[in-house]
Amino acid sequence: MNIPENLHYTHDHEWLKVDGNIGLIGVTDYAQGELGDIVYLDIPEDISEIKKGESCGTIEAVKTVSEILAPVSGKVIEVNRKLNDSPEIINKDPYNEGWILKIEISNPAEINELLDPAGYAGIIE
Repeated sequence: MNIPENLHYTHDHEWLKVDGNIGLIGVTDYAQGELGDIVYLDIPEDISEIKKGESCGTIEAVKTVSEILAPVSGKVIEVNRKLNDSPEIINKDPYNEGWILKIEISNPAEINELLDPAGYAGIIE
């Protein structure tokens, strides 16, 4: 299982990469494996802010539909719209090309509530 050391994780299998006050959000390798082949990603066109723990979209796979829950709160800067045409990128490269949202983090203290790689590994094993 691929659990990069430079990321923060949620109990719900989202990851957060922090660079200053900018965060990239995606779903973990474990999550994409459990979902199976991802066929559709639904992120609202008008999404401008997200709040920690609230839904910011859904991922549809052949087996199921799953909510994407915000790991932290922030202002949405960019949505990875290439996933609209190629959602399977999340299956192939969940930590790089498969990122979902780029945000400006509004409450950096929320990062401390996330799991480190060892903590995340402990909940999926």
